[in-house]
Amino acid sequence: MSIDPITAPFSWTKLGKVFDPRQVSDRPWLREFAQAPATLLLDGVIRVYFSCRPPPDAQGQYVSYSAYVDLDRADPTRVLDVAQNPILTLGELGTFDEFGTYPVSIIQHDNRIRAYYGGWTRCVSVPFNVAIGCAESTDGGVSFQRLGPGPIIPYSLNEPFVMSGPKIRRFNGMYHLFYIAGSSWKLVEGRPEPVYRIRMATSADGLTWTKLDRNLIDTVVEADEAQASPDVFFADGRYHMFFCYRYSEGYRSHARGYRIGYAYSPDLISWTRQDAPAGLDVSDSGWDSEMVSYPHVFHVDGTTYMAYLGNGVGREGFGLARLNTALNWGT
Repeated sequence: MSIDPITAPFSWTKLGKVFDPRQVSDRPWLREFAQAPATLLLDGVIRVYFSCRPPPDAQGQYVSYSAYVDLDRADPTRVLDVAQNPILTLGELGTFDEFGTYPVSIIQHDNRIRAYYGGWTRCVSVPFNVAIGCAESTDGGVSFQRLGPGPIIPYSLNEPFVMSGPKIRRFNGMYHLFYIAGSSWKLVEGRPEPVYRIRMATSADGLTWTKLDRNLIDTVVEADEAQASPDVFFADGRYHMFFCYRYSEGYRSHARGYRIGYAYSPDLISWTRQDAPAGLDVSDSGWDSEMVSYPHVFHVDGTTYMAYLGNGVGREGFGLARLNTALNWGT
């Protein structure tokens, strides 16, 4: 029996933390963080892409890479393999992705595998800026090559910075890219913190994009609420979006840290936000007791799962939850 999220919450069983990068000892570029999980279904395995980091340099500066783990389709809590190398090299000197790729979203269509990713560079007055790039794989999603040195979704008049969090989907013959765009920087105890909202663009070929040019999801906790990871799928006759949100200040804490929200839509443009039905909150103790964030909902072999991050926004890895009620997935 399927659920109606308007009247009943989603019900999840947490399966625990599945992958912890600290347990990988022979890849110095993969020492901590497994952020923004996103899946690609392959024969026998669920490939989960994520973003990770080596230790900071002598000045305390990070770079970030993207990698993957392969999970057993019959038991997604079982890790079968870990990427030997990053899926994408760092960008060249002066490019938008010179210092890292985070996050990444994968789609397979017409015999090609594409990765849409947030590429970031360091700044002076603020810590970073981000734009969205695109790369393709010719080896089954093990490695990717950029389509070019520049971003595919750049800044624009009403989206001036922090273009990030891409989630690529295909509905009704069109590509839809859900992402976040920065709206302001706030000085919090002398540190610039970005405020960003969820947006969308559409494309016939996945390369040339038309931006909707407006926010999709209303704010709830405050006007400067930051939203991220807009994960959209179609099931039971409507579009569903799971996302995460936080306060603009003090969000590295239990009380004001990331939580998972939910919205639904008949047309991908008008969204009704109802966070309570999301059904997944922090635990009383353990790896996800302070925050839950960056949800990715996927359906495999008749079961719906959510991959998500816990404390420290994925510093210690990602976990899984299994939906207890059936959903009739569509396209």
